[in-house]
Order: sequence, then C-alpha cells, then structure tokens
Amino acid sequence: MIVPNTVESASLLIPLLITLVAPFAIMLARGNANRREAMSFIAAALTFVSVLQLAPGVLSGVIYTYTVTTILPGVSLTLCADGLGMIFALIATFLWGFATSYNIGYMRGLNEHAQTRYYTCFAVAIFGAVGVAFSATVFTLYLFYEVITVFTYPLVAHHQDAEGFAGARKYLVYLMGTSKLFLLPAMILTYVLTGTLDMRLGDVLNGMFPPDVIAAHPNLVRVTYVLYIAGLAKAALAPFHNWLPSAMVAPTPVSALLHAVAVVKAGVFSVSRIILSGFGVQAMDTLGLGLPTAWLAAFTIIGASLIALTKDDIKARLAYSTVSQLSYVIIGVALLTPSAVQGGLMHIPHHAFSKITLFFGAGAIYVATHIKKISQMNGLGRRMPWTFGAFAPASLSMIGMPPVCGFVSKWYIVNGSLQAGQTALLVALLLSTLLNAGYFVPIFYRAFMLPPAPDANIEQYNEAPATMVIPLCLTGAISLLLGLYPQVFLNFIQAFGHF
Repeated sequence: MIVPNTVESASLLIPLLITLVAPFAIMLARGNANRREAMSFIAAALTFVSVLQLAPGVLSGVIYTYTVTTILPGVSLTLCADGLGMIFALIATFLWGFATSYNIGYMRGLNEHAQTRYYTCFAVAIFGAVGVAFSATVFTLYLFYEVITVFTYPLVAHHQDAEGFAGARKYLVYLMGTSKLFLLPAMILTYVLTGTLDMRLGDVLNGMFPPDVIAAHPNLVRVTYVLYIAGLAKAALAPFHNWLPSAMVAPTPVSALLHAVAVVKAGVFSVSRIILSGFGVQAMDTLGLGLPTAWLAAFTIIGASLIALTKDDIKARLAYSTVSQLSYVIIGVALLTPSAVQGGLMHIPHHAFSKITLFFGAGAIYVATHIKKISQMNGLGRRMPWTFGAFAPASLSMIGMPPVCGFVSKWYIVNGSLQAGQTALLVALLLSTLLNAGYFVPIFYRAFMLPPAPDANIEQYNEAPATMVIPLCLTGAISLLLGLYPQVFLNFIQAFGHF
C-alpha cells in the first residue's frame, strides 16, 4: 500500500534534514574537537532513530512517499521508504555512529590535519546516502548520487599530496564521467520512452517501461539499460572498477566509508533499484538483460579475486575484495530468481558489516604499528588479539563460511543459480569462494600462527585506542549475529517484493 504525502510520509524529511544540518553544526563547533565530534555522534543517533521509526510501517507493507517538488510533468523530487530503501538507510545511519568513534581514534592517533573538513564531508556523504536510499524517482536518485561523489572527493584527496590528488582525480573522473556520459542519457531516454522518471514502487514484476513501449522499441530499451549499468559506476562492475583501488590513498576510515557505508553501497543499491523498480522482472526477462549482467558480475568476481591474491598491501587486497564482493549483489539481483534476489539484497548489509570490520582492522593495525604489508604481520595477533579476533570472523564472512552472515547471502545466491539452471555460474561462485579463502586466510594465519621475524620487535606494539577497537569488535560481532539471525534484513526484502 502506497501512502503519499501524509504526515507519516513527511517524516521521510526528518533524516534528510538532520544530515543536512549536521555538517553546519560540525563546522560551527570547529574550535572544540570534543564538541565537533559530539555533533557527529548526536546526528548519527538522531538520524538512525528517525529512519528506524519508519520500519514498523514498512514491514507491514506500507510504502511511504513524499513529493518535495515537481520540476516537469513526470520529473519530481520525490522520496519513498520501502523495504529496499530501508535496508540501505538503516545500515548507512547505523554505521555512521561506529565510524565516528573510529574516526576519533584514527584522526587523533595520527594527528591528521583538516579534521573539521573531514567530519563535515563525512556527514554530507551520509546525507547523500540517505537521499539515495529514499529516492522514489530516477531524478531524485541521480541528484543524491552526485552529492555523494562531490563530497567524498575531498575525503579521498585528504592527504593533499601527489598520490592523494592522483587517486582523487581518477575517482572523480570515473564517477562523474560515467554519470554524465551514461546515467544522464539513460534518464533522458527513459523520459522520452515513458514520459516519467517515477520508478514502479511495490511491484517488482512490472517496471517503468510499459509492454507496448518494449514491443515497439526493444533495442532502445536495451540501450537504456546498458547506459544505466555503465552510469552507475559506484557498483564497480568491470571495466568501470579501477577508481576503487585507486581511492585507497584516502585515510582508512574513508576507505571504510567508501566500501561499507555510502559509496559502493549506493552503487549496488542503485543498480538493484533500477533492475527491480525501474525495469522489473518481466522486462528483464523479455529483453534478455538479466543473464548478460550476471555473467559480467561473475567475470568481475573472478578477475578481482585473482588480482587480490597478488596484493601484499592490506588495503589494496581489501579494495579488490570489495570489487569482487559487490558483484555478488549484482549477480543475485540479475538472476531474477526468488532465492538469488533475496541473497543479493541480503549481501548489501551483510557485506557492509563485515567489510567495515576489515577496514577498521586495517586502520587499527596501521595506527598501532604503521604496518601496511601483510607479509610483515607475522605474530601481530598475539599483540593485537582483539583487532585480529574481530578480523577473523569478518574474513570468514567474505569467504562465505558459516555461521557468519556472508554464508547466508551466498547460500541464497548459489541456490538461486540452481533455480535458474545456471550451472556455469554456480561453478564461478564456488571458485570465487576458494579464491576468497586464498587471500583472506593467510592474513589471520600469519597473525596468530607464524612466529614474528627476528628483527620485527613486535613487543613494542599494543592495541590501537579503544575508540577504534570497540567499534570494530562490535561490527565483527554483528556480522556473526546476522549470520545467526538473517531474518533481520530478510523481512525488509520480503516486504519489498514477493520473491
């Protein structure tokens, strides 16, 4: 049941208003570090609660919509809260609080410069993420998608050195370039073909494109779909993935933001939204769009996993792992079978909690030891047992081992590939599990099982500040709990569509 422009629907504005005001509050408190960071904590808590209060209605089958303004007939700034949007909004706002605590330990521990700018841009990125999550139209999604890109650029370039500017430049060129060259034309074609940019809410079978339009212009609709997939480069599908490893020049908390909270999640969320609420299952089937997308995702999974095996820098390995893991979401949604779609959408939050734990761990290791190379981590687990203890289950989640949450979503995707009769894709998924084990297991094996190098002097090292270690332990524990109680997000997926 769609509920438009009521008092309840107007509450969609509250989390956006909080995240819009938060950057200004942070800037006003720039003279006092404690007050500045308190603003982030308060905003994160208020935003999460304001999103959470929508959950009971959404779980009961209500879709809240609110039109802020109409620019042209069929082109409006309209918000919505349904099962899919709630998943992204909840994880982005919930993890913001954890990231803020971690930021304090990291930024103060390394005495980083421009901390007020850093926290301000971080808050605006969350504003963009919430806007993407609550987008009811392609036009709305496009605006907030670009907000994320623009305000994460200063975060990627934070160190303001040659390497930082080069990585940030590639980041901006890839993401702004693809959105202008592909996503914007896709929107124009959609409007020309259908007369609207309103996505089809509450109906995953029938999308924005009526059957008569598909019958009259099948190839033009196919071109529109390809433009959407290419334009949403935040999903890091090959060949538009290289910006992600290059963006690892950013501080580690920014990498966590990129990989777990806002940026790449905005990409795979937007692709999922376009496939399920834009084109719909019937159009995807009729035009034969699902299987080629799934194969592109499978190629990305295997290729990125092979590259990850070659990386000794822990952030580089985690970056290519993210490129691979994001494509599990795409492959699940593109297969269009009930189990695969559920698994793909579940992997959005499951990957978020596990991957933020891994990046938090990498940052804690760097703050405590200034070590970046995996080959230099022998025996570190004995000096940093909490950090590596949380790193281990998060790694198992990426591999897909029970009982951690990554196992659940991957199990659904594997089952969905069997439902679709795609044995070759099943083999690719199983191969990727072996590759994931190949580049994750050596990290905690070295940390706990191998003796340190004679000249390593690891006795000088201890755990990072508690403001860093506590968040990563909590997110690691949540990864395990979500594996035991996957219905937390599965209920939202079932409220979104009858898969």
